[in-house]
Amino acid sequence: MDIEVLQQPSTLEKLIEEELKPYVKKIDTDAFYAESFLRKLGEAGLLSSVNKSQKEYLLNEMHVVQETAKVCMTTAFCLWCHLAALTYVRQTKNSKLKENMLSSLENGEILAGTGLSNPMKYYAGLEKLHLSAKPTQGGYLISGVLPSVSNLGEDHWFGCIAGVKEGNDIMCFIPCNTEGLKLKEKVDYLGINGSATYACSFNDVFVPEEWVLSENAKGFVEQIRPSFVSYQIPLGLGVTQAAISSIEKVCQKQNGCNQFLKKQPEDLRAVEHEIQKKLQSLYNGDSLNFKDIARIRLETAYLTLEAVQESMLHNGSAGYIKDSAPSRRLREAYFFANLTPTVKHLEKVLNG
Repeated sequence: MDIEVLQQPSTLEKLIEEELKPYVKKIDTDAFYAESFLRKLGEAGLLSSVNKSQKEYLLNEMHVVQETAKVCMTTAFCLWCHLAALTYVRQTKNSKLKENMLSSLENGEILAGTGLSNPMKYYAGLEKLHLSAKPTQGGYLISGVLPSVSNLGEDHWFGCIAGVKEGNDIMCFIPCNTEGLKLKEKVDYLGINGSATYACSFNDVFVPEEWVLSENAKGFVEQIRPSFVSYQIPLGLGVTQAAISSIEKVCQKQNGCNQFLKKQPEDLRAVEHEIQKKLQSLYNGDSLNFKDIARIRLETAYLTLEAVQESMLHNGSAGYIKDSAPSRRLREAYFFANLTPTVKHLEKVLNG
């Protein structure tokens, strides 16, 4: 992203070079979870909001996501999950929860996931809410199943939303090791298996009031949604930039016959630059309009799909190797298109 980066770039570059690049193939083929890299981003201060405006830390963290996605979108997706969770805690009115959790989430001591795929679809009229909550003394009892929540581990936390019979849905922030919660790892995806994704089964999980982010979940989702989706845009832009670079590296392949393919790197780069300009314009404003963000997110998804397909065509048989970088980016792009809000979800929001 063509933005002013507030941290020293060398810090991020060094972490990517030492803590991420050596593990990319292991992440892709062996479902390795790059937990150390994520923790060290926090330790280095790259996820800190201290003495920064919302715009400053949002743009700064979007840059971190984009640079990570250039190398490994699985890990950048895990980072997005953590940033989504950070957004919940940063914006909650539960001062006790914020006081207990915020600094630990920002410094990498605690990692977290989002758990909002189903609720986001629920509020868009696409699914029923999977979790239900019963008020009890000092909090709530939650039951139900979330089929896929990413960036989880034994000592991680995640956000979730449950329906209460009396009316309002509640949004909570809970630890993975809480009693009554069972996690089952999922590694049967086409890609992104190193994302520490689990099915989460709740059986009367007690959630004390100090873990409740909001007792008006729908209103809270509207509040956090602009940041939630903004952090996704650099996932696609990072993969797109990497795909364009891979095309440029093979321009002389087979006596330069790639020049006859209809899409060239400069065509893709022009569209990517246009999206970057729209982002600049959007974040230079006084407030973030969700539909404007959704539109850029959708344009990014389509560009990412196009860029990785062109990379496969330009790389030819070398890209068709199972664990090649072009084939990995192809699978990453299809995941990005199906990450909530999915392409069809966004089309409904913008054109429905």
